[in-house]
Formats: sequence, structure tokens, C-alpha cells
Amino acid sequence: MAINLDAALGIHPQTLDFRVERSKMLAGNLANAETPGYKARDLDFKTVMTQINSGMGHDRSYEAAYRVPYQTSSDQNTVELGKEQARYSQNAMDYQTSLTFLNMKIAGLKSAIEGQ
Repeated sequence: MAINLDAALGIHPQTLDFRVERSKMLAGNLANAETPGYKARDLDFKTVMTQINSGMGHDRSYEAAYRVPYQTSSDQNTVELGKEQARYSQNAMDYQTSLTFLNMKIAGLKSAIEGQ
């Protein structure tokens, strides 16, 4: 009997990919915090999961949205350093959570295969 890994692992590999892509985007925002005119971008989890569930998000070409700042800067840069750092930290914790779920799924599959 063959195991379909896509079905067995569920959505967890895609959420891990999403967290990696979001981490890159947030890191780019942080790197450009002092760049005049830079527009901060972000990925929305709910939107990306909707794309994945509809079959459109498997190519990892997630559509980023520009963020509207709470407080505008004089140089038109929309990165708010403290909020961006908090988002990056939250995303790192969410990445660890997704990784833990994926590891639990793999451990369960391994246990089932070994017959324990």
C-alpha cells in the first residue's frame, strides 16, 4: 500500500514555505528601514491559505500587499521599525510551530511504517 505524502503531511509543508517567504519579505523591509521612499510589503496568511486551498498557491508565487503605516514618515518610507521587528519575531515563532507540527506528522508516519 502506497502512502501519499501530500495527503499525509497535509497543509504543513505549504505553511512552512509561506513562513520562509514571509521571513524573506520582512527581512527586506527591515533592511530598507532607512531607504527613502521604500514601501513595506507583507504577505497575508489567510489570503495565501485561500490560494493554496483553491490550488493556485503551489508555485510559491504569493502576492504581497503594501502596508499602510500607522504613522507616516517625512521621507515616504512606510517601514515602522518596531512593528516590523515584532512581525518578524512573530513569524519566526509561527515558523517554529509549523516545523513542530510537520515533525510530529513525520514521526507519526515513521512510527506507522515501522509498526510501533
